[in-house]
Amino acid sequence: MPRQLPPLNALRAFEAAARSESFTRAAEELCVTQGAVSHQVKLLEATLGIKLFNRERQRLVITHAGREYLNVARDALDRLAAGTERVLQRQNSGVLTVSTSPDFAAKWLVYRLGRFAEVHPGIDLRVSATMHHIDFVREEVDVAVRHGAGSWGGLDAVRLCSEQLFPVCSPKLLTGRNRITKPSDLLKTPLLHLDDSKAWSQWFDAAGVAAPETSHGLVLNRASMLIDAAVDGQGIALARTALAAWDLINGRLVRPFDLSLKLSKMYWIVCPKAASMKPKITTFRDWLLAEAADDARRLRKMFGSKLP
Repeated sequence: MPRQLPPLNALRAFEAAARSESFTRAAEELCVTQGAVSHQVKLLEATLGIKLFNRERQRLVITHAGREYLNVARDALDRLAAGTERVLQRQNSGVLTVSTSPDFAAKWLVYRLGRFAEVHPGIDLRVSATMHHIDFVREEVDVAVRHGAGSWGGLDAVRLCSEQLFPVCSPKLLTGRNRITKPSDLLKTPLLHLDDSKAWSQWFDAAGVAAPETSHGLVLNRASMLIDAAVDGQGIALARTALAAWDLINGRLVRPFDLSLKLSKMYWIVCPKAASMKPKITTFRDWLLAEAADDARRLRKMFGSKLP
């Protein structure tokens, strides 16, 4: 059998009027007119077929039937309010599963997770580092940080930061007798390569340096490994802004030259469009954007117009 329910607005008007014993005070509480409250109460009386109030000497007096129904209405509204609060709390708390690449997880995200936990203790992050782009329909993932052009059909994508590619190295490589002072010095310095990337050739071309046809130096298949090797002083690496930011800001890496290559791909915060406004997702997205903006401010302070 279908539920026989009264109009919700009428129920709220009756409960407020009965509790305050005044249409005027009920109207102030509900931010409506006194006439609107009176109309809703009459509607409820017509729906129920009983009289809920009497007027005695310009006073509003609840009837016996009205008092009995008030207990029902108050209990129902209290339960509804409590249930709504629980749902809202779950939406803004609980487990949030994040998918991202191993490089972004290792060189950008992991350093900051403690700060997120301090500010948002009600959200338990689960970080899954993987190279494949997850399927939000089939996999239990709430939000992802992806590197690309930002066009993924059916998904909400917000740019995290713009990026450039530039040389980085340990500060110790800029001191001593064999220190690096000009781009051509890199030809006699160990270079760190990312797989079969042609980035060094492109950078040397932009710097006006004739690069050798055969590359020299260590070849690694992960950008995070490349940056860690540079931090360790094993050579010079070409690094993207986001992945190098933490080590640059904390002095573990330096930029020996100002020249950067512009990149068309960058990091994006991605989730299904239908879920983009869920409180826990908006909370995490806003936090990511704030962290990236803070990086940009600190890098701008360090490099000024030469901001990577």
